[in-house]
Amino acid sequence: FARKFPTAEVFVTPNQWSFPLNLPLSWLGLPRNRTYLLPVNSGDAPFAAEFDYATLGPLDIGFKPFAEVVFWHSPSQTLLAVDTVLSVPAEPPDILNLDPYPLLFHAKDDVFDVVEDTPTNRCVGWQKICLFGLYFQVGALEVVPTGEIFKNVWKAGDRSKRAYFGLLPWRWKSDWQRSFTQLRQDGRLLVAPILQTLILNRDPKQVMEWVEKVASWNFRQIIPCHFDAPIQASGYEFRQGFSFLEKDSGGYLPETDLQFLRQLDDKLTKIGALR
Repeated sequence: FARKFPTAEVFVTPNQWSFPLNLPLSWLGLPRNRTYLLPVNSGDAPFAAEFDYATLGPLDIGFKPFAEVVFWHSPSQTLLAVDTVLSVPAEPPDILNLDPYPLLFHAKDDVFDVVEDTPTNRCVGWQKICLFGLYFQVGALEVVPTGEIFKNVWKAGDRSKRAYFGLLPWRWKSDWQRSFTQLRQDGRLLVAPILQTLILNRDPKQVMEWVEKVASWNFRQIIPCHFDAPIQASGYEFRQGFSFLEKDSGGYLPETDLQFLRQLDDKLTKIGALR
């Protein structure tokens, strides 16, 4: 964005960092002479007459802080979000159909599958990619033992370079689509499972105070940076997306699908990477 608009001023939330090396912002593509931190008070921003914003954090999650910001554009009753909320579409974005091979590759149930290029199979691939991206390892995914991975190469349906020469370290259970249906929930507004289990649960009180402030704004649609947009939603739906933080709520995603992230949370906490 900064390179496309060479005269634009760029604003970022405080406490930005990069991994594995914490590089200066100017090394990450943000111009040194026109990149600024968002003021703590949104009324002090040069665009205050048009936008309000609320910053979450920084949350002390462990080795590095986490911060997030949402903007409210009152004239259009629109909330602009980055990572905190999203809505998962059932079909892939049009741009992915320019080269459907990745969709078809991920549509496989196992390494032996030969998948035809059909609209249905493209959707299957997209839905499995969503499960990968949002859960890392959903309950319906089985990890193939190392020895079996190499043994299966000779029987693989596709041993091309694009198919990693037939190496596929996972296979899907027959009920995988139930996991996607429970994740998507007809396109409801939700918080990504990774944020639910590894980040926002570190400080529920601070997060919910931020949520209440955002939910008090008068908006009718949300435009996140990821997945579907715009989403028709108000402050009520925004708040419902964070209901997993409420005591005894039980959350709205199945524990069987969150199991890997729960285990990862425990491991990262034990080694001190997360607080």
